[in-house]
Amino acid sequence: MEGSTLALMSTSCTATSAVLMAIGWVMIRRGKVDAHRRLMIASVAFAALFFILYMVRTIFIGNTDFGGPEAWRPYYKAFLTFHIILTVIAPVLAVMTLYYAAKKRFDKHKKIGPWTARIWLITAVTGVLVYLLLFQIFPEGKTTNLFRAYWGF
Repeated sequence: MEGSTLALMSTSCTATSAVLMAIGWVMIRRGKVDAHRRLMIASVAFAALFFILYMVRTIFIGNTDFGGPEAWRPYYKAFLTFHIILTVIAPVLAVMTLYYAAKKRFDKHKKIGPWTARIWLITAVTGVLVYLLLFQIFPEGKTTNLFRAYWGF
């Protein structure tokens, strides 16, 4: 299986996770607690599947370098850095949010949950945009290890 196929699969998991989370957020605002719980668990499952696919691709195939115009590279790198920072924050918040829900600490869950959802939704959108920039909008760059793909050496 090639890297672009795994990238499409993992990006699809990200998008699915974001849609499920958005619907789950709507459900809790409508007072549908059970639907909210099921949708959020499904969202987390798709996010975990994304992570597994991403790691498999990174470890066994590598990452894809930006194949667009060199003049765009600094903007792409800044955008990618923003995305990476959010992808580090989102899982930490998600674990905390799930923990509070599991412990029935709904006061804390209600405070952190909306922030977790917002950051995850932004992460998902920026992740889909990264995929589009790497595999659809511009010619696919070469596949290389993570450090070379990011730093360009």
